[in-house]
Amino acid sequence: MTAADHLDRAVADPIGLITDLVADVERALDADTIRAVVTAVVGGRAKSRHLAKALAMRPAVLTDGRSPAPRAIGDLLIDLRKTGASAIAAPVCAECGKQLRTLQRKGQDWFCSVCGQGTAECTTCGNVRRVGFRDRKGLPRCSMCPDNDDRDPVTVVHELIAVITPGADRDAVAEALRRTAPHRPHYRQRLVWALVENPRLLTGEGYLAPHRAILKFIDLLHEAGVAGIVRPACPRCRRVVRIDKPLDGQRVCRNCIAKSRIEECVRCGARREPAIRDAQGRPLCPNCLVTDPANVEVCIGCGKRRRVQNRTSDGPLCPNCCPLPILVCSICGRTAPGTHSRLTGLPRCGGCDRRQAHCTACGRLRGILSGTAEAPICGPCTAPDTELWRPCPTCGEAERL
Repeated sequence: MTAADHLDRAVADPIGLITDLVADVERALDADTIRAVVTAVVGGRAKSRHLAKALAMRPAVLTDGRSPAPRAIGDLLIDLRKTGASAIAAPVCAECGKQLRTLQRKGQDWFCSVCGQGTAECTTCGNVRRVGFRDRKGLPRCSMCPDNDDRDPVTVVHELIAVITPGADRDAVAEALRRTAPHRPHYRQRLVWALVENPRLLTGEGYLAPHRAILKFIDLLHEAGVAGIVRPACPRCRRVVRIDKPLDGQRVCRNCIAKSRIEECVRCGARREPAIRDAQGRPLCPNCLVTDPANVEVCIGCGKRRRVQNRTSDGPLCPNCCPLPILVCSICGRTAPGTHSRLTGLPRCGGCDRRQAHCTACGRLRGILSGTAEAPICGPCTAPDTELWRPCPTCGEAERL
């Protein structure tokens, strides 16, 4: 089989190609065992195709274990050797050549824990050494110059909160701090340093948090009922929602980060956040990704090659064959196939999804989004959000565009 055939198969059957390439080298493991290891390592379709293409371009990595190569190949080599493979090579450090049981990566190269550490001038002693850690200001330090802080983190944070809310429960603060990073005490220490540097992060300026854990800490304090703690709003859309995406030095919500990444799809021309990029690096929207001929599969229900709507243990299902769950409709009360409304989160049957009636709030004839069969409520009256319900430029009706 030629390299071109391998590349074509890397798209159509990536797991099968990886299994065959490994089986050609490793005789101690049967094909079923190899396929099980490969399936556990490669994960989804995009990752499996990327790994299959990399192995098709350079299958020698299975016997020499040398990078440059994707990290997934290194993980595959390690898992195969743990399973009992003898002909498969262990990944080796690109600098010292040591065989690795775990690996770190810089670009496409693998390194051991010693060679993977970078060197820099220590902020304290001035010597150029391997970076042991970074201090509270983010500056590099060697292992001989630790940034010690003998203060109790809980006491420091409780004193900050006591200034905002005198009498705050110390046990609640301690539990929230512990749950923020339960297995990373050094990360909790960085969180405390950031709060000492800017206590206003706790009173509404959390969108400036240098560490994402600060936002989790604020949510935990808010859930514990600690007064004076303010959940930050997204600095762009002003909604009080989860904001953990960095953008221009601020933390923004998922919607705003998606709007900042809008590009024109090279196939359909839609302006959306790209779901993937083609071989030339051009953006493709989510719809063009799932309807691409290379991504459609044979539905186990109708036997046709169609877009995959759901995956089961038996195989993929297309949108027409994917069964709806049986739910109790929140509007009419019937037990029937239905879905959960993206607006309210409540179950809704197919009949109510298509029903139109006069809204009891505004009196207009519209689609029903909430309420009951006797007292229906339309969408704009259910969630009067100007960002969600915009007037149509043709008829002027406020609907989801």
